[in-house]
Amino acid sequence: MTAPAARLVDHFQYGLDAPICLTWELTYACNLSCVHCLSSSGRRDPRELSTEECKAVIDELERMQVFYVNIGGGEPTVRPDFWELVDYATAHRVGVKFSTNGVRITRDTARRLAASDYVDVQLSLDGATAEVNDAVRGEGSYATALRAMGHLREAGFAGFKISVVVTRHNAGQLDAFQELAARYGAQLRLTRLRPSGRGADVWDELHPTAGQQKELYDWLVARGENVLTGDSFFHLSAYGDPLPGLNLCGAGRVVCLIDPVGDVYACPFAIHDAFRAGNVRDEGGFTRVWRASDLFADLRRPQTGGACTNCSAFDACRGGCMAAKFFTGLPLDGPDPECVRGHGEAALADPHRTVPAPAQDHSHRTSREPAAREPVFVTIGSRSGPRTPPVSACEDHPLAGFRLP
Repeated sequence: MTAPAARLVDHFQYGLDAPICLTWELTYACNLSCVHCLSSSGRRDPRELSTEECKAVIDELERMQVFYVNIGGGEPTVRPDFWELVDYATAHRVGVKFSTNGVRITRDTARRLAASDYVDVQLSLDGATAEVNDAVRGEGSYATALRAMGHLREAGFAGFKISVVVTRHNAGQLDAFQELAARYGAQLRLTRLRPSGRGADVWDELHPTAGQQKELYDWLVARGENVLTGDSFFHLSAYGDPLPGLNLCGAGRVVCLIDPVGDVYACPFAIHDAFRAGNVRDEGGFTRVWRASDLFADLRRPQTGGACTNCSAFDACRGGCMAAKFFTGLPLDGPDPECVRGHGEAALADPHRTVPAPAQDHSHRTSREPAAREPVFVTIGSRSGPRTPPVSACEDHPLAGFRLP
């Protein structure tokens, strides 16, 4: 009698020789100040990887046969060398999916994107109406995103993504988001709100209620066949049948993050020293970090699951999201703060839990008070050397000379 075939999750939980995909934040510079930004973006870090250093990372990814990278930020398109790096990646057989607020998606840019088979676009939108979206992302951001979507539709770019972080205020707009995607020939992508970066400041008031979590699960089961989730909601699988996807925390196993200064983190949602595995500038580069870091080796060992192993839903939810637990001060082997069985609520009520302080803040403001919308000054240079000569007007200010068509 032959043994049953191993599940995909059983292969992935011990890690792979190379990530299936990775998230790469090219810059912390951003023209917006979204209240839930997980990287607290706004101002550029002067230690950003240079163009040549970025190309060296892409060379490594090609050798490792990484299928594609999720490029984000910040707003990645404000880097003067953004298109040069995209072209370099695709020429070296590394596909690119980049996230943007749409501010630089002009008609010409949309036509350029539509002509490429190796670049995908993900437009961020957190409300199906301007009222809901702009309260989170800033005044005028809804109109900017819709303008970009119109340009992409006009250029014939079918299947670009509309990426929505599900919050308490937009959880009732799922049908409207789906209709919006259909109108523009796009695909809807829903992701989970994490309490990291500036998201930690608003998580209590923005994360969906228990009732909304159940409604989200039911909606995904009934209407989510063509909706992407990026495995954001595997903790909801405890309600019943598992949702499509890996249903596993892939941190350090199949995914990771490279930040603008080259630091490598196990999880795209856990930018904190506790999850820093190394830096691409170190000897051996990204390859050595991925294959030999102590942190990644530890994450790839069999996990006990802690208290959650006593729960009948453990095989479905696997204890939930590591980042969500860490940034709410819960033990990593404990329940998810949004555990559908209610175990997270009890853990959050523990008066002795300690919530980690933010590791960094690149916000436009200098304090963690409500944002004063200041300009973002951007200069590109090496980590320690002098800045390079200006490439374009936008090098000193991300929107210098930019006019909406």
